[in-house]
Amino acid sequence: MNIIRITKQFTFEMAHALSDYDGLCRNIHGHSYHFDVTVKGVPNNDPKSPKQGMLIDFSELKNIVNKEIIHPFDHALLLNHTMNSELIKTLQKNYDKVVLVPFQPTTENMLMEFAQRLQKKLPSQVQLFSMKLRETDRSFAEWYADDVS
Repeated sequence: MNIIRITKQFTFEMAHALSDYDGLCRNIHGHSYHFDVTVKGVPNNDPKSPKQGMLIDFSELKNIVNKEIIHPFDHALLLNHTMNSELIKTLQKNYDKVVLVPFQPTTENMLMEFAQRLQKKLPSQVQLFSMKLRETDRSFAEWYADDVS
């Protein structure tokens, strides 16, 4: 059985702030995120199928990631729902895409959220293998399915 891995790359813009953080990232700031999604599995081996040889059509993977990650988070402000409620109310009143999450919106936590979202939507024969989320050219976090306990 031949296991194949394929990767699709995405970009999106998003702002966040780290609640009660002791550094500059406590302020609202944004990033141009680069997001790599790698899936693995056994490619279709039906010689009669037009998708013979494919693990998943790149366009299908793109549609899943766009729906679950890119569309909800692109050009959004991501905040921990425990932040100052008056500030959140003001932001929500003035801006369309304020996304509240039950965690500190670090790159690491975002990857764990993304993994949960994607694993629920991938076809059964396709497994999420890894993800890389780049906040800057030199700062990124990685998630590997093999590391999940």
